[in-house]
Amino acid sequence: MAERYRHTQIGYVIICALFTSIVLIAYLMSLYRFNFIPFIVMIILAVCLLLFATLTVTIQAEVLEIRFGPGIIRKQFLLRDIASCRIVRNPLYYGWGIHLTPHGWLYNVSGSNAVEIRMKTGKKYRIGTDVPEELERAISRSIQ
Repeated sequence: MAERYRHTQIGYVIICALFTSIVLIAYLMSLYRFNFIPFIVMIILAVCLLLFATLTVTIQAEVLEIRFGPGIIRKQFLLRDIASCRIVRNPLYYGWGIHLTPHGWLYNVSGSNAVEIRMKTGKKYRIGTDVPEELERAISRSIQ
């Protein structure tokens, strides 16, 4: 299956914030006696760092796929089910990660630029990207 499009966005702010938090917790644990609660928090932050550092968008023959980090968390959309797409800007308070917004589900690791896809069922999804024009063009070409 030949790829029509692939782009990986790196969430530099997420990486810096999570890494700094992990280092700070490790430093504080070295100063004070060991405690399981900060250790567990540190492990959770490390897992989040691994899972949410990047967002890769791929378009293949019949599928648009978004994949966080190594690909454990992913979502696929059949191209034949996508009615349209458009470039949008998310308000800063929408944040990053995966969550429901007033405009449908948002998948994002950085910034406020996104491409909103509207499914033939009427559902909407927003895919965060640092190259919105490129992604919108690739989706539009693929759904025609």
